[in-house]
Amino acid sequence: MTAVHVPNIPVALSTSSAYPENCAAAFGLASRLGYDGIEVMVWSDPVTQEAGALRSLMEHHGIPIVSIHAPTLLISQRVWGDPWEKVDRTLALAAEVGAPTVVVHPPFRWQKEYAASFAYGVALREVETGLRIAVENMYPWRVRRLPGTREIEAYLPHWDPVPQPYDHVTLDLSHTSTAHTDALEMARALGPRLTHLHLADGSGSVLDEHLVPGRGDQPCGEVLEQLTTSGFAGAVVVEVSTRRGDAAQREVDLAEALAFARLHLDVRASDAPAAVAPSPTAGAEDSPGTVGPDGVAP
Repeated sequence: MTAVHVPNIPVALSTSSAYPENCAAAFGLASRLGYDGIEVMVWSDPVTQEAGALRSLMEHHGIPIVSIHAPTLLISQRVWGDPWEKVDRTLALAAEVGAPTVVVHPPFRWQKEYAASFAYGVALREVETGLRIAVENMYPWRVRRLPGTREIEAYLPHWDPVPQPYDHVTLDLSHTSTAHTDALEMARALGPRLTHLHLADGSGSVLDEHLVPGRGDQPCGEVLEQLTTSGFAGAVVVEVSTRRGDAAQREVDLAEALAFARLHLDVRASDAPAAVAPSPTAGAEDSPGTVGPDGVAP
């Protein structure tokens, strides 16, 4: 059997990509398809909240957890209490399973007290834990009203992390589609602060689509190729919606997403500088009607 070449940048699978199947099923999919790791989306599935269960899955499938996504979506508001408790418990879980990165969303507009201390609280916790807290880009909510749509600013201080003082950022390519922003320019503007990528696609819809990369209009391939020459030292995480297909179609979609990622990460791999893990202290989705743990709208 010919060995599969794996680029230096790992490609992981978000457990949300297996929804409505559970976390254990996502580990099985990732192992069968040859993913390099897992991102655990914490939500109502008890396995996503329990370090012992996650370690057992890691050992059984021989696959590491590269990141934990805090339960900061609308549908997970009842998981783990108030906003800072969600972050702190996610950090503790990440430390227990050896995941170097925690993904968080910016505060909702109605979480005013949390928002007021958010940037400082994130920076303080990175210093205290030694973990990266990668704040994710979001998008304005758009409400359909004839003859057009109306935008609602749902996040504080903003859905765009580029001008914010976060040392680590997650770039989500479905969210750039929904926000109608230039994903490639955002990646360039973030520079070394870009430490985590959610790989998905979109068609510019008001809904957060999380399409398989290559099925929308986002420059997914170009962004991946840029990572290989930028010194990127994080993980690429496939976060796509497969909820409308059956188990067989889900496996086909996730295999296609992995192949897409590996193809574009390997284009310039020989020219890429050696990756050096950034210090967590270096440098300074939801929309109405979302239905899955990844915040994907129907």
